[in-house]
Amino acid sequence: MAKKKETISLVDTFSEFKELKNIDRTTMVSVLEESFRSVITKMFGTDENYDVIVNPDKGDFEIWRNREVVADTDLVNPNLQIALSEAQKIDASYEEGEEVTDEVNFAKFGRRAILNLRQTLASKILELEKDSIYNKYIDKVGSIINAEVYQIWKKEMLLLDDEGNELLLPKAEQIPGDLYRKGETARAVVARVDNKNNNPKIILSRTSPVFLQRLFEMEVPEINDGLITIKRIARIPGERAKIAVESYDDRVDPVGACVGVKGSRIHGIVRELRNENIDVINYTPNIQLFIQRAISPAKVSSIRLNEEEHKAEVYLKPEEVSLAIGKGGLNIKLASMLTEYTIDVFRELDDAVVDEDIYLDEFDDEIDGWVIDAIKAIGIDTAKGVLNAPREMLVEKTDLEEETVDEVLRILKAEFDEGVEPANDPVDIEEEREEVEETDLPAPAPTENESDNENKNE
Repeated sequence: MAKKKETISLVDTFSEFKELKNIDRTTMVSVLEESFRSVITKMFGTDENYDVIVNPDKGDFEIWRNREVVADTDLVNPNLQIALSEAQKIDASYEEGEEVTDEVNFAKFGRRAILNLRQTLASKILELEKDSIYNKYIDKVGSIINAEVYQIWKKEMLLLDDEGNELLLPKAEQIPGDLYRKGETARAVVARVDNKNNNPKIILSRTSPVFLQRLFEMEVPEINDGLITIKRIARIPGERAKIAVESYDDRVDPVGACVGVKGSRIHGIVRELRNENIDVINYTPNIQLFIQRAISPAKVSSIRLNEEEHKAEVYLKPEEVSLAIGKGGLNIKLASMLTEYTIDVFRELDDAVVDEDIYLDEFDDEIDGWVIDAIKAIGIDTAKGVLNAPREMLVEKTDLEEETVDEVLRILKAEFDEGVEPANDPVDIEEEREEVEETDLPAPAPTENESDNENKNE
């Protein structure tokens, strides 16, 4: 009788467990029934002739077994069959071929069966809990959540949500300026949910462009209302970002709405992103105008597009090149990311100073072949093309060392300096003419009055 009470108390035990794990009672009863059937199957090979009834209100359960009545000499499987003599002990009216249903006391299965039931039920509840976490967060991918910092490691950070679920914020998904302490609240976006071997891992991110988008949606009501749409975002976390916005209402200035009065709306976002500079520009489907806006504050002189290869050659005045490149090349890199075009910047030169160009291959005696190949790989195959390209762009796109690029520029510049004749420089031409007049013509030409006097004398 004590064993039966112990078995019945299993329902109450796991009922308390379900409250801790936020599993509803209906699901709990279903899992309990499956657990009983699993144990029965392990013991008897099948559970098809068993009925498991669980009463969630009383916390009680019953197990009934159905067996066919056979002659005493024909009994083969006691689990599926019952001898006629045994059946008539239950009810004298039973005959061969009829079905006998009798209640099974689970406690009589033994201590091992009870432990097996506990383990099976605990395992199923654990799986159910993991499925619940996965289903909860798979619907939250792309949403911002707040969580408490629980543990900080070298490569990642462990956070806990309001229900105690574990969330991971990898170091690669943290902004370089992030510095948290245990117990502080961190804000991030749910980047993805991995579910390998039914073991869900919720990965958060603070570097994702989606995080920046969600922050704008929270700070700018016009975006949340649908009046303004964020078309594209480009980010270098902790450094700088560019965001293109478009308004569906001509009365609403999308850039002004996102920035706010005296920057009131954007300042909160900048602080959250550790002082990441944010440029907000108007989106336009006109790709030339879009590139021109994306490369601001530099003023573009002209743009040459290659729409098939998504490449753009941007020509600027020499004084605008540094603005287009930006500090550390961030501006041109973000402009390329935002427009989805590979942008090459060129200095605009006057026709009067453009000399005849030379192919890079002709410098193979002074520049290593692999260096020439690296420069040609980015679409520049002439000396003038290298000299006209910004130094920062050459270093970034060719992956060459700065010293190597400087040496190439020195060699090419020296070649053109040697080949330039003084007559090609307008200032030098005037100076040379003055020198020639002073040396080769010692006596000045007679004036008009002097010529007239000479004619009269004659």
